Amino acid sequence: MEKKTAKDTGLDAFTQELRQRVYGVGEEHDKGPLLKLDMADKILRFCQANSLWPMTFGLACCAIEMMATGMARIDMARYGAEVFRPSARQCDLMIVSGTVNKKMAPALMTLYEQMPYPKWVIAMGNCAISGGPFAVEENYNVILGVDTLIPVDVYVPGCPPRPEALMQGLFKLQEKISGVRHPFPQTPHPPRENSE
Repeated sequence: MEKKTAKDTGLDAFTQELRQRVYGVGEEHDKGPLLKLDMADKILRFCQANSLWPMTFGLACCAIEMMATGMARIDMARYGAEVFRPSARQCDLMIVSGTVNKKMAPALMTLYEQMPYPKWVIAMGNCAISGGPFAVEENYNVILGVDTLIPVDVYVPGCPPRPEALMQGLFKLQEKISGVRHPFPQTPHPPRENSE
């Protein structure tokens, strides 16, 4: 199988060289488990989906909306993604919120590589998805989509997206991990009896 060049993959030379340096020749490392137990795997996936630990990683104005998602009004802690961790070694979810430029790309890839497996990525905002309003020919320093550097699981569009949109992306990620859509149907309160 012949090696693809930067022109074949649609990546610019900088991104191609950076991926080659970080990932090496083979990008696929995971061959799967030696023994697969369906019920244990289902329980493990359910636990992973309900205890996501996102990384404190904000790059631009989308980070304000990400912070608002963790505050009391939206409160992403209700759905198991409450603990924003400062270290990549303690996280399993990277929310890339903002513009990624060529100076930040090596740091982003290093942080992604330091995260333990299994790990997931949410690209939040138009800048992280496709370069956003900065994707013009004169602006040579912006990476046109974080998915050219690391694999992305869920895209949350908007400029910037509202906290409710990030919650929807979180629910979509939980559905991707466990196969179950959250939030579960809430049990309604029992009707009050008249005390007359």
